Amino acid sequence: MTRFAARIANERKKLIAIEAHSSDQAIVAYLSALRAGHAVAMLPPGTPDVLADFEARFSPDLVFQRTGERWRLTQTDGDSSHLGLHDDLALVLMTSGSSGIPRAVRLSAANLTANANSIGKYLALQPDDSACCILPLHYSYGLSVLNSHMSAGATVCLPGVSVRDPAFLSMLEEAGCTNFAGVPYSYELLEKSGFRKRRFSNLRFMTVAGGRMSADLVRQYNRHMRANGGEFFAMYGQTEATARIAYVPADCLEGNEDGIGVAIPDGELLLLDESGRPVTTSGAEGQLVYTGPNVMMGYGETRKDLARGHELSSLKTGDLAMRDENGLYRITGRISRFSKIAGIRIGHDFLEAALAAQGVQAAVVGDDRIIQVFVCGDFDSDHVCRLLVEASGLTAMQIRVCRMRELPRLSSGKIDYASLRQNVEVEPSSETVRSVEEAFAQVFYPRRVTGRDSFITLGGDSLRFVQLSLELDRLMSAVPEGWENMPVSTLSVGLGKTPARKPMRRSIGIDIFLRAVAILLVVVHHETLWPIPGGSGVMMLLVGYSLARFQSQALFTGRWEALVHPLLQVLVPYFAIVAAYAFAWGRSPGRL
Repeated sequence: MTRFAARIANERKKLIAIEAHSSDQAIVAYLSALRAGHAVAMLPPGTPDVLADFEARFSPDLVFQRTGERWRLTQTDGDSSHLGLHDDLALVLMTSGSSGIPRAVRLSAANLTANANSIGKYLALQPDDSACCILPLHYSYGLSVLNSHMSAGATVCLPGVSVRDPAFLSMLEEAGCTNFAGVPYSYELLEKSGFRKRRFSNLRFMTVAGGRMSADLVRQYNRHMRANGGEFFAMYGQTEATARIAYVPADCLEGNEDGIGVAIPDGELLLLDESGRPVTTSGAEGQLVYTGPNVMMGYGETRKDLARGHELSSLKTGDLAMRDENGLYRITGRISRFSKIAGIRIGHDFLEAALAAQGVQAAVVGDDRIIQVFVCGDFDSDHVCRLLVEASGLTAMQIRVCRMRELPRLSSGKIDYASLRQNVEVEPSSETVRSVEEAFAQVFYPRRVTGRDSFITLGGDSLRFVQLSLELDRLMSAVPEGWENMPVSTLSVGLGKTPARKPMRRSIGIDIFLRAVAILLVVVHHETLWPIPGGSGVMMLLVGYSLARFQSQALFTGRWEALVHPLLQVLVPYFAIVAAYAFAWGRSPGRL
């Protein structure tokens, strides 16, 4: 390391791109460059296209890469001498984020030091610790394992074999590793290798981060480590915060397996609502915001951006979270990982968690037309669809199930959602419906529909009314008046007998018109100084109209649960919002 540092010492500050193989040479180059005061970019190994793109955008002064079995430090052809670097800049890591477009995260030496020290504190790292480093060094989590152990005077072990390799567990014991850091996928591989059937005399703790790990698997490893005198840490972080943001203290993990815990030492977490105001109520959802000395300097798109200084004091993570009465945080979803279908807001992470609770390994993507789930394993597609219908409140028309042998993953082990989104069906499954029977079966799935049933006897609601209206309008040349009261068999007969459609102007239902006017009145009332009451009253009247129109059969037959359920869907959220507002600001919205 000293010799490498000497080769790059006594120079102006340079940007050095390193091909981040899990090797002694790459680690020596990284640590030497930092010691010499240069800025380092850690890039994924064996990806010449990534290196070429980085060179085009950021003009590194030097590139350290492996060619065959030899390592070479070369100077690039581009002249970047006029493009200076900020004095504080120490590390550049590329992250795609939710957009899929690579961006450079600019990290300072102070960021690296602060995060390494914080991690060392809550893990109680000692000089005699040795980490089994299986994670890529261009990945912030993997690099944080190296940084935190170097800061504590500890060591890292590069196994040289994959977790999949049968020799991995023997290596873990023989190398005397005291800790293991992995992503959820790493633990899935450990399960297949029979990890928990063996004892490891030196292993004192294990950590997981880099995505949502099933609560059952967290519980299993937590109990396994405790039974063997060790600890298990569930953690949360982002590249933009150098690596770590939060962790669940080992003694708090039992019963909080789905949480991210508390902020790391010297950091602070808070929640903000959609208006940017702090969320102080336990159990209320908001965007998670982190403040701490490890928050990045900012993003960068080109070499010129690397001359900019610190631009952030806090980090809006883009994740939604809740805080319980004990002050522990739990991620509830990603702001960008939502679909809003027929007015229903559905979190993709929530659906994945619902499937995981039933033992189904899946990845969910979608847009405002369709939810598509990719499933691994021997699961019946109808069973998966039924689980999603029950969890989301949607119908089978908005859900597609696709089976895959293996989910695509990034080098970090995270699911490659960008790749999955390219495979999303262009049109919702309703386009495959070819008969009235199929349309009813899809809308009321998984309930069995017979020819004697009608929309009203099946307990249809306003959401299903809109969906079936659109389907019948597509299937039939003229949808008969009062179709909601007709048996399915009657509508099916009418499908072949309806005359050719004549050009006509479409009419708008009075309820739809009134709903639009009511929404407009509410917006005008609250956003202007004009006191125009009545909007919310009209909305409540429309709720009653919808109940009378679609749930009268339930009322007459005494099926109270079918009558009350749609009412609660409207009233409970409404009064919860009003109560929360009154509690937070000491006045009701009507007194604004």
